[in-house]
Amino acid sequence: MASSGQELGVESTAAFKVLKRAVELDSESRYQQALVCYQEGIDLLMQVLRGTKDVTKKCNLRKQISSYMDRAEIVKKYTDQEREDGKYHRQIKIEENATGFSYQSLFQEYLNETVTEVWIQDPYIRQIHQLYNFLRFCEMLIKGPCKVKTIHLLTSLDEGSGKKQQSSGLQEIKESLKNHGVLLELKYSSSVHDREIRFNNGWMIKIGRGLDYFKKPQSRFSLGCCDFDLRPCHETTVDIFHNKHTKKI
Repeated sequence: MASSGQELGVESTAAFKVLKRAVELDSESRYQQALVCYQEGIDLLMQVLRGTKDVTKKCNLRKQISSYMDRAEIVKKYTDQEREDGKYHRQIKIEENATGFSYQSLFQEYLNETVTEVWIQDPYIRQIHQLYNFLRFCEMLIKGPCKVKTIHLLTSLDEGSGKKQQSSGLQEIKESLKNHGVLLELKYSSSVHDREIRFNNGWMIKIGRGLDYFKKPQSRFSLGCCDFDLRPCHETTVDIFHNKHTKKI
């Protein structure tokens, strides 16, 4: 079904708004953020192009898209160089009650077939919901495209009545991962405070709240209970870096 002229007008306005922001970020040498905006704006313009019937407008749109794509390619080279120089830093701010931030959505662009080893440092993999968070994170790693063979978890040991529950839960996850050919190495530390995740392809992600940034579902049968993209989040900040040599933690 073809888009109406009004719909195309709205899409076109949205596209150029995003591309204007891309140019502003580009001029400020904020290449990583600019590239994201260029890509989003170009995708929106492509949608407008597909819905446009006027030949002249189509021709103009193709020229504009080509121009933005050329600039995006140059910006991508800048970001690749920053990554090589170890200067890459992207920050994502998750607002209170925001949705669309499942582990898959957050991590997928940093996972590829070269990822075989993962290090997770998070002091709060203790309570039932935190164990489930860790389990969901492991499920994401198993599904690919990465070929994970070893997962290292450094966390703190629950000192209360939940100690047995924590130990039992992590052991069950370990056994389950073993059935998929993946080794889970568990380490406990009473002094661990930082929260970070490292992949052996050089990416490092720091989340202010660790893996535990989802809110409790309203009920057992509410949307977001199973699909974490629909689960409201607590406010937190995600910092993403790239290092040529990922150190073990």
